[in-house]
Amino acid sequence: MIGPGIGPGIGSGIGSEIGQVLVLNTGSSSIKYRLIDMASRRGVAGGLVERIGEDHGVITHDGVRAERRFAGHEEGLAAVLAAFAEHGPSLDGVAAVGHRVVHGGSRFVTPVVIDDAVERAIEELAPLAPLHNPANLEGLRVARRAFPGLPHVAVFDTAFHGTIPPEAHTYAVPRDWTRKLGVRRYGFHGTSAAYVSRRAAELLGRPYGEVNTIVLHLGNGASATAVRGGRSVDTSMGITPLAGLVMGTRSGDVDPALPAYLNRVAGMDLPGIDAALNRESGLLGMCGARDMREVWKLVDGGDADARLAVDVYGYRVRGYIGAYYAALGHVDAIAFTAGVGENDPRTRALAVTGLTRLGVEVDPVRNASASREPRVISPEGAEVAVLVVPTDEELEIADQAAGCLTRQT
Repeated sequence: MIGPGIGPGIGSGIGSEIGQVLVLNTGSSSIKYRLIDMASRRGVAGGLVERIGEDHGVITHDGVRAERRFAGHEEGLAAVLAAFAEHGPSLDGVAAVGHRVVHGGSRFVTPVVIDDAVERAIEELAPLAPLHNPANLEGLRVARRAFPGLPHVAVFDTAFHGTIPPEAHTYAVPRDWTRKLGVRRYGFHGTSAAYVSRRAAELLGRPYGEVNTIVLHLGNGASATAVRGGRSVDTSMGITPLAGLVMGTRSGDVDPALPAYLNRVAGMDLPGIDAALNRESGLLGMCGARDMREVWKLVDGGDADARLAVDVYGYRVRGYIGAYYAALGHVDAIAFTAGVGENDPRTRALAVTGLTRLGVEVDPVRNASASREPRVISPEGAEVAVLVVPTDEELEIADQAAGCLTRQT
């Protein structure tokens, strides 16, 4: 067990300059972590604890892999600290811990220093993100015990979307649902959208406040976000991460009456329908594969279901590009990011097919070129720059955590 004595001595607190920030992204059975030096804004070390609570857990620290059982997140974080102690680097320079928290509701639209009241508020928001917030909460509680002498900052996935105007985030439902139950569009992938839209402006050599960008975060989870001058004005995910684009196992947009229909004609209950829409739908439901690389292999093998799946996927992305083009008025850049967006030229090409009248197209050679660097893949002189911008959510969390603490000093 991690005791209160582990934390003291790690880090010297927050002064005029932030030293290092330890970023923790805690899932239901995992801890993803990264130590970031704020002077260079580069990762010093990082890793992943997987299969917490299972018989065969794994920790990978800077490429060094070890297997053991982790009974809970407390043992998982203890293993992280032990890995730093054994393999380095030292944690003496850590000045703060930044935590990813998925849902901040309407209350948290900026990063916040965590205290007991914030913990309780995150717990109260759990019904809005039952798969995510409880795990995030467990991770930050464990970390606060492990590092009692350091400030801990919560950075919320939903926070970047706090600028979405009422006409875009309000559902046409009874007012009491909105006012008393918090029913509205919140959006997710906010840390990614913030980082990518800012990097897109840098890549174009223009001030962030002058650039309109559509961010396409395409991974196992997928979303589109319209960013006007550094402010989110619409996003495809809703009160939960289920809405919007087709994803690996999630349906994205469906008729809201679908659950009632399935209950009526097939006798399915709401938990079963919810589980199916989140875990058995999307690409997996349509063709039996959730990983886009596997889906394309099926397409190349002549699988008709897989062909339909990628066509539906691309059609949905194009629809959101068109909608956000209208919402923004003009678009300076479309930025692809996340696992699929960064690494799959076929999906990128499919996503913009037929949009040349909007000034949106990709150059086949540029699009096919593999690189880990931010880059332009549209033709020279294109009206809308199409970009690939690798996301760095951990760096964004560290930046926001450091900014939050600096503003308090």
